[in-house]
Amino acid sequence: MDDVDAVQAQIARNMLSSGDWVTARLDGVVYLEKAPLVYWLMAASYAVFGVDDWAARIPIALSAILLCWVTSAFGVWAFGKRAGGYAGLVLATSIGLFLFTRILIPDVVITLTITLALWAFLRALEPEERHPRFWAMVMAANLGLGLLLKSLIGIVFPLAAAILYLYFTRQLFSTSTWKRLHPWSGTLLALAIAAPWHILATLRNPPYFVFTLKSGPGQYHGFLWFYFINEQVLRFLNLRYPRDYDTVPRLYFWLFHLLWLFPWSVYLPALSKLSYKPIDRAGRTRLLALCWAGFILVFFTFSTTQEYYSMPAYPALALLVGSALACEGVWIRRGTRLLSVIAGCAAIACLALLILSRGYSPTGDISSALMRHPAAYKLSLGHMEDLTLASFAYLRLPLLLAAGAFAIGALGTVKAGSQRAVLAAVLMMVVFLHAARLAMVVFDPYLSSRPLAEALKRSPPGTLVVDRHYYFFSSVFFYTGRSALLLNGRFMNLEYGAFAPGAPDVFLDDAQFTQLWTQPGRAYLVASASRIPVLAGLVGKDRLIVVASSGGKAVLTNQALPTVGLAGTERGGLVRAGADMVEMAQMMLQRQEETREGRLLR
Repeated sequence: MDDVDAVQAQIARNMLSSGDWVTARLDGVVYLEKAPLVYWLMAASYAVFGVDDWAARIPIALSAILLCWVTSAFGVWAFGKRAGGYAGLVLATSIGLFLFTRILIPDVVITLTITLALWAFLRALEPEERHPRFWAMVMAANLGLGLLLKSLIGIVFPLAAAILYLYFTRQLFSTSTWKRLHPWSGTLLALAIAAPWHILATLRNPPYFVFTLKSGPGQYHGFLWFYFINEQVLRFLNLRYPRDYDTVPRLYFWLFHLLWLFPWSVYLPALSKLSYKPIDRAGRTRLLALCWAGFILVFFTFSTTQEYYSMPAYPALALLVGSALACEGVWIRRGTRLLSVIAGCAAIACLALLILSRGYSPTGDISSALMRHPAAYKLSLGHMEDLTLASFAYLRLPLLLAAGAFAIGALGTVKAGSQRAVLAAVLMMVVFLHAARLAMVVFDPYLSSRPLAEALKRSPPGTLVVDRHYYFFSSVFFYTGRSALLLNGRFMNLEYGAFAPGAPDVFLDDAQFTQLWTQPGRAYLVASASRIPVLAGLVGKDRLIVVASSGGKAVLTNQALPTVGLAGTERGGLVRAGADMVEMAQMMLQRQEETREGRLLR
C-alpha cells in the first residue's frame, strides 16, 4: 500500500541494493526517523526469497505468530494450560493485532521483544529457577533488540514495568534481587547489540553534538539530534518538527481499546476480581501484567499517540483476560451475555448495510464511491472517514461474511459457559477477520498505486515525476524499482533529510516541472485525479496524456504513446485526452462537494 507500508519495504530494498545498512534512504534522501532492525529483517527476507511484497511481510507475519505463541507459553507457565491457551487465543483473534499487522510497522516485533524481556525478568526472579543468569541475559538481549526496533521505547517500557513490579513487591532495594538480574553484565550485552549501529549512524551523519530543543525549516542538526531529541523528546512533548503526524484525542485513545481488544474487551471488568497478590507465580504474573499494561497506557495518555502505539500492552491484557476466563465467575458470564448482544447487533447492522446498498451499482473501483478527508490521514485509521453508503456496494461479500461471523458469535455465546463462549468467539473472529481481509482487497486500488506502477513498467522509458510527497505514491517506487523527481515534495518526512549535506537534487518546483514537461524528452507524472486541474493550469490540458488511472490516481505523460498499449491492447481504448481527464476530475470534485453538502443538510 501507499504511505508507510511501501516506504518501509523500499528502505529495506535500498539497503540491500546499496550495501549501506546504517543510513536509511528514500529516493536518495537520508531518512533518520526510525531504528533499523525491521529494515534488516525485511532485507534478509529479500535476500532469501527475492524482492517482492510478500517477502517484505514475512518478518512481520512471523513476529505476530511468535508473539501469540510466546504469550500462550507465558500464560501456561504462569497460570496453567487452560489460561495460557486462552491468552494466546485472545491475542491472536483480537482486532487490534490483526489490523496493525496489515502494514509494515515494527510494533508487533517490539511487542514481542518486550513480552520476552518481561517473561525472562519474572523467570530470573523465580525462587525455583535454576538458571537465573540465563534468563537475565535473555532479558538484556531483548532490551538491546528493542533499542534497534523503536529506540528508547524498547527499554523504557519493559524497565518501567519491571521497576514498578519490584516497588510493589518491596524488592526494589533488595541486593539478592539485583544479583539474580545481573544488571552490569546485562547492560554490557544490551549495549553490545545496540550501540554499534547508533555509533556508526552518528559518525556517518554529522554534526555529532547539537542539544537545541528548537528546529525549523532548512535546519539540519545531524542524526544524533534528530533521532533522540527530535524523535523522542520533542515528539513526546508534541513539539517535533516537521509536524507530519497527528494525535488521537485522549478519551478516544482509551475507548478505542474496547475495539482493539474486541471481542475480549467484554471481559475486562472481570480483571477487577483477580488476585494481584504476589504470593504465587500466578499472582506475580498478574501484578507484572498490570504494571506493564498500566504504564504503557498512562504513558501514551500524556504523549502524542497513534492508534497502534499501545500494542505492547496487548499481551499483558491478553494474559489477564486469559486468567480471568479460566477462573470464570459472574463477570465472565455477564461479559458473555454482553458479547452475545453486541454480536447480534453487529450482524443486524451488516445486513442493514447490505440492504441499503442495494440501490447502488458498483462501477470501476471503490475510489469513485469514497469521500476524501485528507486532514484525517495523519492518523493511521483516517481513511475510515472516507466510507459512504455507496461504498458498501463494493463490499457486499465481506459484509455478508461479517454478518455470518457475528451471527455465529451471537448464537454460540447464548447461555454458554466460558469454554464454549471462547470457542464461539474464536470462530466468529476467524470468519470476521477473513471478511476484513477480503475488504482490504477491494480497497487495494484506493490504498495502493500498484496498477499505475504496472502501467509505467509497460510504457516507454522516460523521466518519472511524482506529484507532492513521496509517501502519497510510495508503492510506485517499490513496484517499479525506480527513483523519481518530487514535485513540491520537500515537506513532512523528507524535509529534514532534504537539507542534509550532499542531499540529492530530486525536488522540483512548479517552474522546473513546467520546463521539464514542455521539453522534447518524454516524462511521466503520477498524481491524484483531484490535482489534475491544477497541473493543467501549469502545462496546458493538451500536454497531459493519461497512460492509466486507478483508485482516483493517474499516470500522465507529455507525449503521445505508441499504438500498442497496456496489456497488448489498442491504447486508444485506454487513453483519454488530458482535457477529458481534467473535466472528469472537476466533475468528481463537484460530486464530492455535493455529497458533503447533502450530509450537512441531513
